[in-house]
Amino acid sequence: MCTAITMQGKHFYFGRNLDLARSFGERVTVTPRGFELRFAAQPSSGAHYAMIGTAAAEGLFPLYAEAMNERGLCAAGLNFPESAVYGGRREGMYNVAPHEMIAWLLCRCANAAQAKLLLQNTCVVGEPFGALPVAPLHWLVADRTACFAVEPRADGLHIEDDPFGVLANEPPFPFHAENIRHYLNCTAAYPASRCGIPLAPYGFGAGGFGLPGDLTSASRFVRAAFYRANAGGAGESPEQEALHFFHILGSVEAVRGGALGGGGEREETRYACCMDADAGIYYRKEYGSGRIRAYALAWTEGERLTVFAQPSESGIERVPCP
Repeated sequence: MCTAITMQGKHFYFGRNLDLARSFGERVTVTPRGFELRFAAQPSSGAHYAMIGTAAAEGLFPLYAEAMNERGLCAAGLNFPESAVYGGRREGMYNVAPHEMIAWLLCRCANAAQAKLLLQNTCVVGEPFGALPVAPLHWLVADRTACFAVEPRADGLHIEDDPFGVLANEPPFPFHAENIRHYLNCTAAYPASRCGIPLAPYGFGAGGFGLPGDLTSASRFVRAAFYRANAGGAGESPEQEALHFFHILGSVEAVRGGALGGGGEREETRYACCMDADAGIYYRKEYGSGRIRAYALAWTEGERLTVFAQPSESGIERVPCP
């Protein structure tokens, strides 16, 4: 389970909840311009845009779950286990493995328009990274001008504009775009009586009656789209907007124990992140801590990945009595 969203305010923001039952070795990782990205079927590249996000740096290739580059293009990969279909390598196409997709787009493209053009000539191939299994994924790609979903389905690679600025998991994106029509009646406004007599609601929030509250992908998509559309983006400062962004992600957070996987494992939002694409700041909050950490995309030149240590403290501060 994962949910990714975008938000426009004073700056452009992109982020997600990463919902898993266990760690995949995730660390905040900066890929500088000079780091040589070795793709499985494409020429290695040491001349590319710098990027920052959360990745597992397996074999010194950054396996990004989400990231942004120095030009403000952002991308996130989300689990797509039932519908993801990969093919083999195709002549005359850019053949890219699923674990390479985010680095592939962000290293080459300055904006969403360039990414969409590149994807039209890209074939997602079902090739693993070492001994790791092939991950079934789809992606949300966005900058401040455009947002679209990328889905490798049985009939090919689909690139679909996403006016909601939201992506979750199964079913495919067209289902979510239709399903949200069931909630056209939901509003943030204080509802008026429609019964012919002057009745008042019990309190605020009654306009949103009917919003789904469970953790299924369809419900998270609707809830995230509703809060994103109604919460507004403009704040007093970019930092306040980033905090606001985390509250929207909180509306679709997976609380430990609230949903069990097929094997009985407890899903949780391992971390939530917000990328300020204009300032080049990556914010992240761990499940075990309410503290938000800010990482700047400052190491843009170099030949090594910068991998930050996983935070360990709980984030609870004891205040002494006066």
